[in-house]
Amino acid sequence: MRWDALFEDMEAQFAAENRLLQESEIAERVRIDAAGVGMADRLRASINLRVMVHLVSGSTLAGLLSHAGSQLLVLNEQQHQVLVPYAAIGRCSGLARHALTEPSVVRQRPDLGRALRALSRDRSNLALTLAGGSQGEVTLHGVIDRVGRDYVDFAVTGPGEARRAANVIEMAAVPFTVLRAIRSTQPAMA
Repeated sequence: MRWDALFEDMEAQFAAENRLLQESEIAERVRIDAAGVGMADRLRASINLRVMVHLVSGSTLAGLLSHAGSQLLVLNEQQHQVLVPYAAIGRCSGLARHALTEPSVVRQRPDLGRALRALSRDRSNLALTLAGGSQGEVTLHGVIDRVGRDYVDFAVTGPGEARRAANVIEMAAVPFTVLRAIRSTQPAMA
């Protein structure tokens, strides 16, 4: 009878060690999976949620997340839409706890340059929030005339003024790296 108890005890210890090993392996796999999740995947899982985006320059944007691409997100504020490059984000809050990968390469592809070229093509009146200035940010109003590989040529006008030669205050070449937010000045579509 002593031998039976000894073997039962050894089997219980072996089973407990095996369970701990499996739990440890599962935990490690979860950590490895989490390490492969990108910010775009977290944001994509939060589409149609109200989120707050804290920019590295210090300001905060809030709205309904309507798009999360490979390099940018779009927030629907109460009146306007705001395009935010991921490089301008300091942190986000209000995100879903899970992630959602984008299986479509075509939907992953839209990047900052393509989005800016579309805004240039549409001759959209915009407010560009740029890094810099005494408050950490500068806002320029106007229209994107041209988009280069890593910059935009921006025709600066007064707020609400149409892009006409007489209204252009300056032509500014703006590097993508200083873009913090691109806000439409037209009301957002419902």
